Amino acid sequence: MSDEDLKSELERLRSENEALKKGAAKGVSLKVSEKGGLSVYGLGRFPITLYQEQWLKLLDLATEIRDFIAAHKGELKKKT
Repeated sequence: MSDEDLKSELERLRSENEALKKGAAKGVSLKVSEKGGLSVYGLGRFPITLYQEQWLKLLDLATEIRDFIAAHKGELKKKT
């Protein structure tokens, strides 16, 4: 590769890197995984992937989860 090609590739990679960084700051996003699960991105370093029946079961427990969090507020840590 020539110097011009290397400079061009470096600039392309820099802009791609910036675009990826901006995309990561968007928040939470959803995607269907390769195996057909629902993946939630943006809550932590890795996505959370469950099958639809698992998500539905978890969503059915939303009230209990909120009550548990309220009851154990002093024991649970918050991510800052």
